[in-house]
Amino acid sequence: MKVLRHFAFLWGQVAKIVVSYMLLSFTFLVLSFKSSSNIYIIHFLIQILAVDDGGISSWPGPPPEKTITLASLIAPRLARRGGVDEPFAWESREYLRKLCIGKEVTFRVEYTVQSIGREFGSVYLGGDKNVAMLVVSEGWAKVREQGQQKGEASPFLAELLRLEEQSKQQGLGRWSKVPGAAEASIRNLPPSAIGDPSNLDAMGLLAANKGSPMQGIVEQVRDGSTIRVYLLPDFQFVQVFVAGIQAPSMGRRAAAAETVVETDFTSDEQNGDASAEPRAALTSAQRLAASSTASAEVSPDPFGPEAKHFTEVRCLNREVRIVLEGVDKFSNLIGSVYYPEGDTAKDLALELVENGLAKYVEWSANMMEEDAKRRLKSAELQAKKARLRMWTNYVPPATNSKAIRDQNFTGKVVEVVSGDCIVVADDSIPYGSPLAERRVNLSSIRCPKMGNPRRDEKPAAYAREAREFLRTRLIGKQVTVQMEYSRKVTMADGAAASAAPGDARVMDFGSVFLMSPVKGDGDDVAAATPSTAGNQQPGLNVAELVIGRGFGTVIRHRDFEERSNYYDALLAAESRAISGKKGIHSAKDPPVMHIQDLTLASAKKARDFLPFLNRGRIPAVVEYVLSGHRFKLLILKETCSIAFSFSGVRCPGREEPYSDEAVALMRRKIMQRDVVVEIETVDRTGTFLGSLWESKINMAVTLLEAGLAKLQTSFGNDRIAEAHLLEQAEQSAKRQKLKIWENYVEGEEVSSGQAAVENKQKELLQVVVTEVLGGGKFYVQTLGDQRVSAIQKQLASLNIQEAPVIGAFNPKKGDIVLAQFSMDNSWNRAMIVNAPRGGVQPPNDKFEVFYIDYGNQEEVSYSQLRPFDPSVAASPGLAQLCSLAFLKVPSLDDEFGTEAAQFLSEQTLGSSLQFTAMIEERDVSGGKVKGQGTGTVLIVTLVAEKSDLSINAAMLQEGLARLEKRKRWESKDRKSVLDNLESFQKEAKTGRRGIWQYGDVGSDDEEDLPPLSAAVAKKTGAAKR
Repeated sequence: MKVLRHFAFLWGQVAKIVVSYMLLSFTFLVLSFKSSSNIYIIHFLIQILAVDDGGISSWPGPPPEKTITLASLIAPRLARRGGVDEPFAWESREYLRKLCIGKEVTFRVEYTVQSIGREFGSVYLGGDKNVAMLVVSEGWAKVREQGQQKGEASPFLAELLRLEEQSKQQGLGRWSKVPGAAEASIRNLPPSAIGDPSNLDAMGLLAANKGSPMQGIVEQVRDGSTIRVYLLPDFQFVQVFVAGIQAPSMGRRAAAAETVVETDFTSDEQNGDASAEPRAALTSAQRLAASSTASAEVSPDPFGPEAKHFTEVRCLNREVRIVLEGVDKFSNLIGSVYYPEGDTAKDLALELVENGLAKYVEWSANMMEEDAKRRLKSAELQAKKARLRMWTNYVPPATNSKAIRDQNFTGKVVEVVSGDCIVVADDSIPYGSPLAERRVNLSSIRCPKMGNPRRDEKPAAYAREAREFLRTRLIGKQVTVQMEYSRKVTMADGAAASAAPGDARVMDFGSVFLMSPVKGDGDDVAAATPSTAGNQQPGLNVAELVIGRGFGTVIRHRDFEERSNYYDALLAAESRAISGKKGIHSAKDPPVMHIQDLTLASAKKARDFLPFLNRGRIPAVVEYVLSGHRFKLLILKETCSIAFSFSGVRCPGREEPYSDEAVALMRRKIMQRDVVVEIETVDRTGTFLGSLWESKINMAVTLLEAGLAKLQTSFGNDRIAEAHLLEQAEQSAKRQKLKIWENYVEGEEVSSGQAAVENKQKELLQVVVTEVLGGGKFYVQTLGDQRVSAIQKQLASLNIQEAPVIGAFNPKKGDIVLAQFSMDNSWNRAMIVNAPRGGVQPPNDKFEVFYIDYGNQEEVSYSQLRPFDPSVAASPGLAQLCSLAFLKVPSLDDEFGTEAAQFLSEQTLGSSLQFTAMIEERDVSGGKVKGQGTGTVLIVTLVAEKSDLSINAAMLQEGLARLEKRKRWESKDRKSVLDNLESFQKEAKTGRRGIWQYGDVGSDDEEDLPPLSAAVAKKTGAAKR
């Protein structure tokens, strides 16, 4: 009996059974063989059927293997090293291979020849078909009448001799009577088939057959992912590594290879065990190495034998198709192997990975097609999740993503934030609820960033195109959303760059499906096909449309990181976009669009654009809804963005009843829709006033009908388009007592209407002025704000000594850092306003910084900067920008601008000076002041403690400011305040003070101020605190 070494003990036990019960029969599956008279057998059903007691035993791990020789037969020999086939040797072997491989058989051991260590027996197909008789009857083997000892013969010898004589008479098989048949049956073998692989041209073989399937017969399985194959029809004998995977190693045996090889190739026995693998004779060096390492046994890796067994039962001695993918640096062939299973062909690599018997290997997978790589990678991930076999003890890496289950919903798209983020109004949540709108980030894709204009970040290439692509297809459309996972991300842009570790937010990701295709989508519709993973898509996958147009890329997730349920479809769409050179994958320069954002510019700049916009009705796109009646519009024709407000229509202000509902209505109706506007004028803040239509519907009428706005008749109805419709809409809401009119009583409009709103209590703040700028602007800190003392304590507790290392700390514009104030050497939070170009060189490089808690600005050297310490609170800056209400103060560039700034500094700066700031208005346009921050500007009346005269009145009294132009629709309160202030202005005019020294300038337009004289052109610095 010949047994593989690692199963020697098990088969030793079986041998004892066989000796005791010679009539014992076994059920096996034929795995392979070495010649037509040698059948290589393996347990398949792992059953031992004993006739004495009927017991069933099972083997742990891969079942043991056994070799048995058909008794009394001699088959033609296949070629050995440097030799040739005997006539009909290959045909004889092929007959037996096709007859037995993969079939269940039973066998009986007839006798054993101890001198050569072999067992001889009879093998039966289907329980009654004697294989030896079938072989002899077809003429593929001859019968040996008697062995060396008595009894060494088949019990069916007489029948075998009769069948042999019959096949001779019929001229079957090796007894063919056709002239030249014997010579024709001898194969013309290449050197690699007879033990000389050195002449194999691997690169030439790859070049001739790259990507084309090649037929072959597997002769040996070295491990689960390495096989040796005869390539047909030329019989090239090659070793092929399965592409894209690596199975566990089979280790190395302790026995010296020299003895095994020489024994295999020097036996003269007719029924000798010819090796399935031609081996070269050992050199002296190899003999020495073999003898020195004979005892160095290396055990198989875990699941190595199982992987080898898996490949053997599917491929060994079977016909397979091999697609060569590449050649490594050692001239080893890398290929994909497909074996038959019924009417289909199975991918060996994929089957091994799916069963946890091989791992994905990037270097060889890169030779394969993208689809094949994706399948392998996905299969490995599933095997890891299921912890199959070699992944039993796999510990997944930490991830910040978490699956979201059972949170699918339907709704209408309200906003497209970017190419990979949209806002959807959930149909199941009541209209107007703050939870109705849900932000959905498209799973597993990344599109170019839109940038941030307030931080001077421009949109990346194709960012606008990606957003516009989705806007035109999704806004207002019904979609189905499948939420898939969430991820916790740290805010790392802008002022939050140095935020504390806890300063993070959770982003929700999902797949969005458009229920009906948009007319003109073309190839987008065809591209969105159901996922290969078997997930039926409920519509067009929006992420797939974006990726297919080349407006984004698919994220390469790490193992166990949550991803889109339609990840394979996204990768396929990306491959199509790359091959089609679409969007970001194109070699062409990206389209360039320069948009002038007037919402960030000065009011004067906005007025300069008015003549170009005041030309009747013009198309626009609503970029954002700022409030119920105020919006940001994109005017493509003039390549500008503007702030726009309805003429004569006002919604409740922030934190007032129905304010949020008015915003929600406008977002549903016009957010990112194509609209038509008619611009009439521009106000002092740079906001354009006029009328707006969406689908020929005046949206101001919609607001008034819903009872979410009021008509301001003081604006002048003669200037408002369709004013009669606005009046009718407001009257309708009043009659129905909708929203803001719920307490309306006819005839009491004054008491319950506008006057009530205007007479509401004004907000008062106790402040200290920390910095004075030009033009009547200054920074304040709110008294009693606990954040001030907390941040001061945190800064004082820092132990800041060593200077930063050049290269390790490279602050750039917009970064929040710690800076040392030059006046008192204290450390404060600051924002970099300007930095040296090309990075820091000498340590005395200068940086311009803005102290976010005080409002002042100065230049400091690199050595006076430190990275922002996480222990310091990352709250927004404490300095609030304010402006004097009702006044126009000369800027520093204008005459008397310096004197005005000096006077304001003298009146307000000082640690002991405290003020009450009455907020008259909030300017939310967010204009910049010398780069020193953005955001809401408080328009205030400033009154010193224990003083009856406001700073506003004092500025007028000194002739260092003047009243702003009065409006036609002023409230009674405003009119009263202006009348009071006008008395101080008249006093300055009479006394020829300041700007009135030459009399009345005769204009209220701020651009008509007297020009700055050369004598007072020099600016003054402003002090901190």
